[in-house]
Amino acid sequence: MKPDISSRKDIKLIITKFYDLLLADKKMIPFFEDIVAQNHLEEHLNVISDFWNDILFDTNTYANNVMKKHLDKNVFVAFKKEHFTIWISYLFETIDANFEGENVHNMKNRARSIATVMELKLGIYQ
Repeated sequence: MKPDISSRKDIKLIITKFYDLLLADKKMIPFFEDIVAQNHLEEHLNVISDFWNDILFDTNTYANNVMKKHLDKNVFVAFKKEHFTIWISYLFETIDANFEGENVHNMKNRARSIATVMELKLGIYQ
């Protein structure tokens, strides 16, 4: 039996492995090229880990507006429905390979919800 997600360390593991998949995907890398080129990947992974830590463990460390970040990025690299499908697929694959339990269920439900809201706000929900 795999453990449940129980700490920010677990979240960071998920996010790091998840980004390994995203950065290896030709359809997804354009969204992250500037982060990689500016050598800000580790900082980005920490910010995303803070975001998920806040969601799962009711902390208060993430200080950005996640929707604004994606709307700003959309100006330069247009999001499509398939990007969210890939995002969900890689995230769930990463989570399921390492963890199971209530927090896994919560993270996956929140990810689906976040993806749907973003798709709606970007006008690509189908």
